[in-house]
Formats: sequence, C-alpha cells, structure tokens
Amino acid sequence: MGKNPVIPYFLIFALGLGLIFFMSLYGLDQQKEIAGEDEGTEEVAEFDPAVAVGKCIGCHGGDLEGGSVGPKLVGTSLSKDEIKDVIKNGKGSMPPGIIKDDAELDAMADYILSLK
Repeated sequence: MGKNPVIPYFLIFALGLGLIFFMSLYGLDQQKEIAGEDEGTEEVAEFDPAVAVGKCIGCHGGDLEGGSVGPKLVGTSLSKDEIKDVIKNGKGSMPPGIIKDDAELDAMADYILSLK
C-alpha cells in the first residue's frame, strides 16, 4: 500500500486549529493590553478631524460636496459657531451629539471651514 495523500492536509488542518486555539487563549489573557485599557498606559489620542469625517460621508457624500441626505460641507456659508451648534445639537436630519467635546467641536468646525 502507498501513502495516504490526505494525511498531510489533515496534519496542517490540526496544526492550524491548535494554533488558533492557543492564540485565542493568549488574546483572552492580553485583552486589556490589546484594547489599550491597562491602568497607567492609557494614551489620549489627538483628535483628527480628517478621520472624524468618516462619520460624515454617509450623508454628506465622499467628497463632502453633498449627499442624498446632507448638504455640502465644502465652502459652507455657516459660521464656526453655527457649525458647532449643528454638530452638537443636530438640525433637520442631522442627529445631535456626533461630537460632544468642546475642543473636538472647535477642531471639526475649523476643518469644515478649511474645506474649499
């Protein structure tokens, strides 16, 4: 009789399952560190308005030139205070509370005003 060609595939399969199992156990043991929530190691990330725009493109369009629901943000005629008010309190179909922190509101309003 010859060698069974299925055996190498079965061994690779078993090795893969074992590796997944042990990596899962390691991940459970390290979940706080992986999430960055260890006491004393928490870093405050700087707010990046360009990243926050990811919440906006669904309604305002990928280029922020207006979408199916939201008006265009590029070249808006709103003042900084009006933009902050809309982001914080909502208006029309814009939900309130997208950004709550005042420093982040300032940064986001400045970013929107910088869009040309």
